[in-house]
Amino acid sequence: MKEFFGFWNWYIAGPLIGLMVPFLYVVTNKALGVSSNFQHLCAAVLPNSKIEYFKYNWKEYTWSLVFAAGILAGGFVATFLLSTSPPQLLPAIYYEWPGVLRLFTGGILVGFGARYAGGCTSGHGITGLAGLHFSSLVAVISFLLGGIFFTNIF
Repeated sequence: MKEFFGFWNWYIAGPLIGLMVPFLYVVTNKALGVSSNFQHLCAAVLPNSKIEYFKYNWKEYTWSLVFAAGILAGGFVATFLLSTSPPQLLPAIYYEWPGVLRLFTGGILVGFGARYAGGCTSGHGITGLAGLHFSSLVAVISFLLGGIFFTNIF
């Protein structure tokens, strides 16, 4: 069990993540990604919504909601049940109102950006590039350049 409690080297974790893409395509005929789950959740919770964006058969995407719930459950298990030390989830600044506002604003911007770009960074970077989608290559290059730019500015 010692191997599960430490960091995994990139040459182990990377191929394992990479192998998930063809595994999902072959076994389930589905693409790896979670950025659309908020839309699916809203469509499920608001079945009579007048917003066109939420009018579709969300039940076809139940597997994706279960997948996202599994990610949350796995994070909970790893943090609270398998950890040898108490978790520090966030720096202290984020437990005050300005920090909460920053987190909320950042979450809204990231969520909007992911939907606007047709997927999140990992969705484009892992699934999109593995599927040889040119739009994913453009998105990943844009994400990297934007990240480098804003890291150096702020």
